[in-house]
Amino acid sequence: MNQHAHVHLSPDQIYPFDARGIAKRFRHAAIFGALDALRTGETMRFVNDHDPLPLLDQLQTRYGESVSIAYKQRGPEGVVIDFAKR
Repeated sequence: MNQHAHVHLSPDQIYPFDARGIAKRFRHAAIFGALDALRTGETMRFVNDHDPLPLLDQLQTRYGESVSIAYKQRGPEGVVIDFAKR
């Protein structure tokens, strides 16, 4: 096996993505990169300290129906959102 090969987990795997630890000016680029790396059927579980409404608008424009958005937690303490690649 190539030691540099990227290994994807099973298609139904959920990949955690905690945006709180990423500098604000890099967050959207990092999120887009992570979503671009997902394969069909994979999910990124996004955690943030606030509801990212502008980001959701950008995701809708960029990915349309190819990425679904499902809130798992939404409140003043933060949000958890599953982004699933279709």
